[in-house]
Amino acid sequence: MRPTIRATLIAASLSCLAAVPAAADWQPNKPVEFIVASGPGGGTDQFARLVQSIIQKHDLMSVPVIVSNKGGGAGSEAFVYGKGAAGDPTKMVFGTNNEWLLPLVTKMGYKSDDLRPVASMAVDEFLLWTSAESPYKTAREFIDAARQQNGGMKVAGSQSKDTDQILVRRVEKAAGVKFTYVPFKSGGEAAVQLAGAHVEANTNNPQENVGQWKAGKVRPLCVFSPTRLAYKEPVADGKSWADIPTCVEAGIPLPQYQMPRTVWLPKGVTDEQVAFYVGVLEKVRQTPEWKDWLTRTSQSGVFVTGSAFADAIKDDEAKNRTQFAEDGWLVN
Repeated sequence: MRPTIRATLIAASLSCLAAVPAAADWQPNKPVEFIVASGPGGGTDQFARLVQSIIQKHDLMSVPVIVSNKGGGAGSEAFVYGKGAAGDPTKMVFGTNNEWLLPLVTKMGYKSDDLRPVASMAVDEFLLWTSAESPYKTAREFIDAARQQNGGMKVAGSQSKDTDQILVRRVEKAAGVKFTYVPFKSGGEAAVQLAGAHVEANTNNPQENVGQWKAGKVRPLCVFSPTRLAYKEPVADGKSWADIPTCVEAGIPLPQYQMPRTVWLPKGVTDEQVAFYVGVLEKVRQTPEWKDWLTRTSQSGVFVTGSAFADAIKDDEAKNRTQFAEDGWLVN
């Protein structure tokens, strides 16, 4: 994802917050399915299951909510499923910017406009992590070793030609190094591979690797943010998220890389049905559980809906075409 999308989404959120629709008269009369565009354990899976748990705990919907994982095809399985459910307001797809990036790099069974954007609810940070068994204590040491190995160092990530690999390619270009990128179905799987020292690094967001960090299996080297993260409570080894240096501080000239957490409905649903779910998600983000999750995972709660969200998508899609064309990934 382009590093400018967080600023785009923040500006969009300011313009649309006052326009969040009032609760609509329409409500679902049968169970609602949350379709997750990743495998179990990854950031998108955790996002969807948190929203589900908040809805159920606070009785925000009168029907049950079930979660199903459809992470095949780099997450496209979920979006194809959403396309096939056209007009069905009881099917919600949870993803990231992969909804509009995947059709740019692979021939998919759907197009971005086959789904209707509902909301972007949060923005994820990304860190460079290495195994606790590795000799690299700083990002500079890691990059120096990667330069010497010239492609021999393995970096794990979620999916191919998706958010993680996009970031790995940007690190390669910014630092003048080469890696061997190893894709897995989810950030959860990438975390397990790094904890087992089967790869040298991954670029997971905080929530995907925090368990392994607490267990002493992985080590954070830097965060791809212009400023250090705000959360100052100790997490592991007496260190907090705020103690992790920015990647620029640590010697990698890549100042920012972030990703939105997004929610979609099938094409063909009504404005009233979209408004109902926007209202539910607005209530979700007001709960202490949601605010605690943002703090624990060091995410920013940027809430964008409606035309502002649609415009942000178009802007990010256009800008990513440039990188994909340079890397020879562009198919559309």
